[in-house]
Amino acid sequence: MTYLPRIGITTSYEDGKQTLSHLYIQAIERAGGLPIPVPMLSDSATAQAFTQLLDGLLMTGGPGIVDGLVDALPHDIEPVHPTRDLSDKLIYDALIQTDHPILGICYGMQFLNARHGGTIYGDIHRHADGNIIHSTGRGGTAHPVRVAEDSYLAKLFPTLDLTVNTYHLQAVSAVGAGLRVSAKSPDGVIEAIESPDARLIGVQWHPERQFDEMLPLFEDFIRRCRA
Repeated sequence: MTYLPRIGITTSYEDGKQTLSHLYIQAIERAGGLPIPVPMLSDSATAQAFTQLLDGLLMTGGPGIVDGLVDALPHDIEPVHPTRDLSDKLIYDALIQTDHPILGICYGMQFLNARHGGTIYGDIHRHADGNIIHSTGRGGTAHPVRVAEDSYLAKLFPTLDLTVNTYHLQAVSAVGAGLRVSAKSPDGVIEAIESPDARLIGVQWHPERQFDEMLPLFEDFIRRCRA
């Protein structure tokens, strides 16, 4: 039987309850991984022990990032709950000490960037030039992104031009240390980042919501976790 890499999946947190969209579970399972929801942890030793169970980590979407902000959050996005903020940091800091791949989606991409010293726009619509609305809540729809030719993502999507969904109000401002831009939308918003070795990849859109088109991203992630 083919080994199923064990993929930790972070969750949302509200009113004392953890929640997780089933789409993340489906994406990891269909790509060949074993999805394992990450519990909300508050102790570094527990986080270290839990990460020993994993071969990779998927950091999911969520509320507003509070680290590295260059401006205030808008009224229509809640800041991340301190319980999730602490747990995500403990899990990430434990796993980054290994060589396991990490994939960040939306909030997860911004988290990666902030954790590496990068900065985050509280509301991208105060800063982006052009007319792309990046939030469905504000009337946004699918829009194009251009993958950088010299990026790792270009190996997965050789056409370079993608059409992606849009569910974010925040966005990367300055890229963190050890990361580089791997895709942008036409208005200049950073839509993907990666480390030079591709161990860390972050995408601003929600690939689990367009799984068929984004299958190469998930299959490659699972392949690298298995390796």
